[in-house]
Amino acid sequence: MKTIVLLHGAIGAASQLQPLADALSVHYKVHSLNFDGHGGEPLPDEFSIAHFATKTAQWLQAHQLQSVTIVGYSMGGYVALYMARHWPQLVGRIITLGTKFHWDEPTAARETQMLLPEKIEQKLPAFAETLRQRHAPQDWKQVLHQTAAMMRNMGAQPPLTTDDYPHIACPTLLMLGDRDKMVTTTETLHVYGHLPQVQLAILPGTPHPIEQVDASLVTYMVQRFAGV
Repeated sequence: MKTIVLLHGAIGAASQLQPLADALSVHYKVHSLNFDGHGGEPLPDEFSIAHFATKTAQWLQAHQLQSVTIVGYSMGGYVALYMARHWPQLVGRIITLGTKFHWDEPTAARETQMLLPEKIEQKLPAFAETLRQRHAPQDWKQVLHQTAAMMRNMGAQPPLTTDDYPHIACPTLLMLGDRDKMVTTTETLHVYGHLPQVQLAILPGTPHPIEQVDASLVTYMVQRFAGV
């Protein structure tokens, strides 16, 4: 069986990808990883794409895995591409879903406005409780604070630039939902135009939140792209 590694999004956890993991496990050996500070993992000093990519690369090396297929949702897709840029021997194929590629200071300022714990507690108490449970025993508010700091750093100095993408040689499938309100078609097409071996898929009736994504549709696209 081929190996697939699932990487979750910002303020997320591997548990969110369990429906997809279950669907894929019929055809693949599936691993779902929690980034540091997520899903109850100990908080690192700071969040960064480089840190998450380094720890994922170390995990792959520790398990003697190379040329794996990485399916990255949202931030997880960005981490996967960063890994392919810096540890190409570990990454065989990449599939991104709803990954935000364009980062500048205005973008970061807009995104971090959605990560204010006090506002979430006031307006979305059920979501606040979900975050509390998702990241326990860690403080979910600290997870949001460190994520916001990471996004501001990405806005000031994006970890991946247009110059990096031509050096990512592995086959890549960029997937974007046609109802995604967080990621634009324009930024996805920009990256599509600079990756050497790339395919693009627009998923019908698909918004950004992973809980609203059709796991069977994603599984079909993974099989079509990665083989079995």
